[in-house]
Amino acid sequence: MIKQKSDPGQLEGTTPGTMRPPGISMSGFKVYLPAVFSFILLGAGLVMDYLAVGSFFGDWVRATWYLIAYIPVGWPVVMAGWKSIQKGNFFTEFLLMSIATLGAFALGEYPEGVAVMLFYAVGELFQNAAVTRARGNIRALLDVRPQTSMVYRDKKYTPVRPESVQIGEKVRVRVGEKVGLDGTLLSERASLNTAAISGESKPATLYRGDKLLAGSINLEGVIEFETTREFKDSSIARMLHLVQEASARKSKTELFIRKFAKVYTPIVVYLALGLALLPYFFVPDYVFRDWLYRALIFLVISCPCALVISIPLGYFGGLGAASRNGILFKGASFLDVVTRITTMVIDKTGTLTKGVFKIKHIKTFGISEQELMGYLVAMEKHSTHPIAGAILEYQPQLDGFEATEVMEVAGRGLTGIVNGKRVLVGNESLMASGQVSLPKETTVLAESLVMVAVDGTLKGYVVVADELKEDARDAIRQIRASGISNIIMLSGDKEAITRQLATDLGITKVQGALLPEDKLREVATLKRDPDAVVAFMGDGINDAPVLAASDVGIAMGGLGSDVAIEAADVIIQTDHPSKAARAIAIGRSTRQIVWQNIALAFGVKFAVLLLGAWGVATMWEAVFADVGVALLAILNAVRLQKMHWD
Repeated sequence: MIKQKSDPGQLEGTTPGTMRPPGISMSGFKVYLPAVFSFILLGAGLVMDYLAVGSFFGDWVRATWYLIAYIPVGWPVVMAGWKSIQKGNFFTEFLLMSIATLGAFALGEYPEGVAVMLFYAVGELFQNAAVTRARGNIRALLDVRPQTSMVYRDKKYTPVRPESVQIGEKVRVRVGEKVGLDGTLLSERASLNTAAISGESKPATLYRGDKLLAGSINLEGVIEFETTREFKDSSIARMLHLVQEASARKSKTELFIRKFAKVYTPIVVYLALGLALLPYFFVPDYVFRDWLYRALIFLVISCPCALVISIPLGYFGGLGAASRNGILFKGASFLDVVTRITTMVIDKTGTLTKGVFKIKHIKTFGISEQELMGYLVAMEKHSTHPIAGAILEYQPQLDGFEATEVMEVAGRGLTGIVNGKRVLVGNESLMASGQVSLPKETTVLAESLVMVAVDGTLKGYVVVADELKEDARDAIRQIRASGISNIIMLSGDKEAITRQLATDLGITKVQGALLPEDKLREVATLKRDPDAVVAFMGDGINDAPVLAASDVGIAMGGLGSDVAIEAADVIIQTDHPSKAARAIAIGRSTRQIVWQNIALAFGVKFAVLLLGAWGVATMWEAVFADVGVALLAILNAVRLQKMHWD
């Protein structure tokens, strides 16, 4: 359909007001009353025509009867066509249907004129219902916000709206209630249903200090948590915002079809005019009435409804299917792009590994362990890196250490002043830049080290260990099974650690010890190949430039940084890298259904257009070519909302 000015919340591509006369609500059964009324009158008229009831159903009574049947379904369309003309938009489907059906009345083909408009109206109703259902599925999936949250204020728990809860407040959630905001668990343990935000039916078990997300449902016992974000910044609010934005960002296929329809419709109008008039010069027994009838059939068939509604609905269904699986596309265009990925570049820490580090070993040189950790903890308090979290869990009391002038050196570590001494905390590269001498053992250890140098002298290091995500191996296997053979791991971690992990996962192309600019350079090199479509999957702040530069940026949405999420094109809400393969599968299914609809619409319309031009097809075949094909395309698009990619 040709796009008109849309109502708030309307899916672009639908027809606003087509079957909505002024003052009639679109809710409930009322919306179907005009079509039901017209159908009854049409059926009664056909019966009287068939029975030949004589003088009672004479010419004027018959014409009036069918005109009354036509008005409930035809008047809104005629008025929509007239309003479009007033705005300078002449070639719309409203005008096509109005000319075709009023022309049928002028020729005395009253039942066919009513039938064409009635079936068109029914098609519009089904189209609007399909769009409403697609949007409703996403809203039902994402809008799982509770009406109130029990917040601890004035020494008691008080029910308040989640929008009024501040960061740092304590919230209680009873069994069966929904978590209203993002926060950190204060209770010892919690079992949560996270299906609404992750697409995972298996309950998630969290422990004290773990992050819990708005939209989760508490399954066992009363739990308490401390809020870490305001409601407007919560995961569920962000998801809803992203999906709503995505539905407005069109794919290239959608944009092409819309442009095509604007050219296609006037061409068909002129062809229909030519079909009615030009045979006068070439056909010996030319009868204007017969050729006008063929032209009217031609107009009905030509309506681009099936194309312009089913294609955006197909993409919208793909977005909904993805969000149900915990995957957010920031636009329909990325549903197309993921299907063409040739190279998958993957970060290590926080993407293939959990990014949850634990202190494994502490080594000191000339100072006590407590003093070394005093310097280290004082510095790491100023960092958001996952390793910093592990170090800050160090148990002994470390009073008397205060860090100032702390600066982060991207991909290397931290520099600052602790108790008047210049301190470097970071990797081998940072130590080299500070001209700190390192013992051989620090260069051969195939583990993550955080080294501490005080006034240019190495005072010790901490060995920290990360853990592979449960689905990391499945992720690589599924990505490869999807047809992407070029898989590359890039990491800022030590070369030895990165290569060891890559070997375990079966990745042959790997580079470690990379700074953010090094990763960016590697991706830029890959993109020089004109046939390459490069995807990058990462989670950290330092991954944001690469996520933005790649053809498809895929971010971990649970543990990932807000900066990475903003830079990415696709967000995996569950932090499961295997969902990348599922995103590709959903994109391919969406593209397949969209092209099926395009082929169906063009194929049937072209065949019936030829039959109509030769006088073989009647208005009834025209109705099928227009409304029937549109309904088939819509039903095909709705299939996406029922598919599973397990």
